[in-house]
Amino acid sequence: MSKIHAEHVFTSESVSEGHPDKVCDQVSDAILDACLKDDPESRVACETLATTDLIVISGEITTNSKVNWEKIARDVITKIGYTDNTIGFSAENCKVMVCVHKQSPDISQGVSRATQGAGDQGMMFGYACTDTEELMPATIMYSHRIVQELARRRHEEPQKYHYLRPDSKSQVSILYRNGKPARVESVVVSHQHTPEMKIEDLSAVVREVVARVIPASLLHDDIKYFINPTGKFEIGGPHGDTGLTGRKIIVDTYGGVGSHGGGAFSGKDPSKVDRSAAYMSRYIAKNIVAAGLAEKCEVQVAYAIGVADPLSVNVDTYGTGKLENDGDLEKIIRSIFSLRPAEIIEALELKTPFKNGWNYSQTAAYGHFGRNMFPWEKTDKAAELKAAATGYVTK
Repeated sequence: MSKIHAEHVFTSESVSEGHPDKVCDQVSDAILDACLKDDPESRVACETLATTDLIVISGEITTNSKVNWEKIARDVITKIGYTDNTIGFSAENCKVMVCVHKQSPDISQGVSRATQGAGDQGMMFGYACTDTEELMPATIMYSHRIVQELARRRHEEPQKYHYLRPDSKSQVSILYRNGKPARVESVVVSHQHTPEMKIEDLSAVVREVVARVIPASLLHDDIKYFINPTGKFEIGGPHGDTGLTGRKIIVDTYGGVGSHGGGAFSGKDPSKVDRSAAYMSRYIAKNIVAAGLAEKCEVQVAYAIGVADPLSVNVDTYGTGKLENDGDLEKIIRSIFSLRPAEIIEALELKTPFKNGWNYSQTAAYGHFGRNMFPWEKTDKAAELKAAATGYVTK
């Protein structure tokens, strides 16, 4: 069982929608959205590569939808803001290569039968804690908010923030005391910019953003700021660093807090438990914390390819659980939540996101967790969990 340190500093990072890996995630998920829109039974495993004025779309896709791969890629790149033909990557100039084939029949036979099996083997984790109102770790939540707010300003006030380009990264270090966030120790922001930008302008806007998106109770005058610490960041995006789908798995999840099974999310349809079971694990962990049964909770599930029932379910509350044994939470989980792939997909309506006002493209930047637009962020099972726990021994 994990212990809570009396005092320690923890750090998480985030990246913006213009980061080269996130460009690829967004293209892959936009293709997934296009496939599911007219064919909810689409099987999609889409991988994207981005480099200097080139996008390569590859993978295994079986769908009845009519998909204009090139248009989707160019639309995503335009929306992000890569529209300047002089910086080495732009929606207008980049070449788009498409190398797509159908899903392997060896995989399909285990996934498409009546008792839908898992699309692959592996283990998935979900996590929640009381750090923030979103029940997310504070370090990753505030790192997301910084780059998200900078992107909002770049999009909504382009004349005022004309010097900001799409690629950026953030990092937040927080001092924890007895398991609770106490104060921000340092903030790092590296932001792509135009040649004429003055570093003092970027420094000023970063400090404004930090004051806006991080609670005042965590802020103080001695925070260490590192803003474009290399001096300049003019060459960025896919021109500065080749991007690939699925390389920001810690940014996508909990910022290094808790465990990670290693599977990426973007570009995968919900038959892939890498994605759907990770979403369900977050849903379960968040509801356990919302029910007051733990202050921190990690849920692990594991699968074998083609097999519907999970091989294992494990719960770790890091010593914060209200029940005497975390194993009792596993029993409660199994009594309330179905962890078979087909039932996960049905419960979270993962094949038809558009009906509920969200899409997979929205998950592909600023984290898959912590935003209430997604169905796995609901806490509608908290009361049922709390009631089910009344029959167990408490601490």
